[in-house]
Amino acid sequence: MAQAATLRWWETRWFALAAILASCVPLLAPGLPPLADLPGHIGRYHIAAGIGDSADLQRHWSFHWGLVGNLGVDLIVQFLAPVMGAEAAAKLVVLLIPPLWVSGLILLARRAGGSLSPAAGFAFPLIYGYAFQLGFVNFMLAGGLALHALLLWCMLAHRLVLRAVLFVPIAFLLWVAHSFGWGMFGLLAFGAEWVRQREAGEGRGAALVRAVVWCLPLAGPAALMIGAPPGEGPLWDWKAKASWFPSLLRERWKWYDVGCAILVFGLLWAAVRDRRFRFDPLTGTAALLCLAAFAVLPRLIVGGAYVDMRMLAPAAALALIAVRVRPGHDRLERWLALAGAAFFALRTASSTIAFLLFAQTQQAALEAVDHIPRGTGVLVLVNEPCSSQWHSDRLGHIAGIAVARRDVFENGQWALDGQQLLRARHPEADPYRTDPSQLVYPAVCEYKTTQFDTAIRDFDRGTFRYVWTLDFPARPALAPDVKLVWANKVSALYAVK
Repeated sequence: MAQAATLRWWETRWFALAAILASCVPLLAPGLPPLADLPGHIGRYHIAAGIGDSADLQRHWSFHWGLVGNLGVDLIVQFLAPVMGAEAAAKLVVLLIPPLWVSGLILLARRAGGSLSPAAGFAFPLIYGYAFQLGFVNFMLAGGLALHALLLWCMLAHRLVLRAVLFVPIAFLLWVAHSFGWGMFGLLAFGAEWVRQREAGEGRGAALVRAVVWCLPLAGPAALMIGAPPGEGPLWDWKAKASWFPSLLRERWKWYDVGCAILVFGLLWAAVRDRRFRFDPLTGTAALLCLAAFAVLPRLIVGGAYVDMRMLAPAAALALIAVRVRPGHDRLERWLALAGAAFFALRTASSTIAFLLFAQTQQAALEAVDHIPRGTGVLVLVNEPCSSQWHSDRLGHIAGIAVARRDVFENGQWALDGQQLLRARHPEADPYRTDPSQLVYPAVCEYKTTQFDTAIRDFDRGTFRYVWTLDFPARPALAPDVKLVWANKVSALYAVK
């Protein structure tokens, strides 16, 4: 009772529960969570769940289950889709990802330091960082699970044989959810074990060796990645790596998002410099290891992109929950907790508004789907902004919803070895068959994929009976045999005559 009476408000269960529930508020209203890649994923979920019962899907796609490190949300939606459909199942799973992360951060902070850091409110919005905004939902699910797995790892620190046995299958489950999430957990577990060994009096070298040995049961999935292709393009992009710092909370409004990132990094720098602060060893070490991974990881690994970027937000979040105020500075501690709660509330409100605006544009684009005949082939061309342009309407993979609703064939699905189990049929449709052939960048952009006029001239009329353009002005005709049949301010649908 005495201990409960001394709890500060940010350490109470009520605050923890409120933070967990508030973390999913931006996702509640939109029928489709407006994450950039998610509509394309939903198309794949629908194909996996429904291809056995749809002649149209069988004609357009090939899907064979196999063991790849990118199946977290796919498997859960596969289980739920017969009951509620792929779209609703995907929303339910995505809705649970932010609470999974927030609860993991809270439990870790309490395990490490006995209470929640007063700076935790600054950490919670980082779940909506750029990796989540881009729709990397398998990685985000695996990362949230990794935090809870680390909690179990720490709880079993004095039952090492039992832990070693349990974490052989847990490591494989994390890898199946997403290989990078498994890699992140490996870093976290190694850091926790190194800290434990150091606190037990081991020297640095001995602690390092023992930490490696006790983490060996986690290494099994590495055998499944031998011989995996590294991916195409430059592995290290230092200019892009530097850009991820201001993009920490990239969402919709550039200077607001950049200002919030500066505030987060400024707080961490102040905590490093100011002697009134200290860092908890467990979560602080985990943060340093994630930051080191961000620094040394390439942009591409085994077909996955933006690998380094994914580690920055977890590093910052772990660093923030590691921040502690030294005894004797109660007023500073209270003001820091209040500022963190205000920051969390501000980012939750702005993310809610941003998601409603994104969803409004996406729903306008999806009005075209009702005019697309079931089972047909649709060439999708999206006016995609340069990656350097902060704001995007997130239409690049919206055609995945047409797959889920109309069993169509479209040219924006991923089919990378080691990453997806889906393969597109219609080889005659090349080069307009898979992602990124649907993306049409302005001529000034650093990336070039599809050229609009060339695509209209050359696309296979046998495969594609319709052309769907997004964020391009509607025209009466794109070619003598490609005529407008429907349009609104966002979408235009053309039929091949």
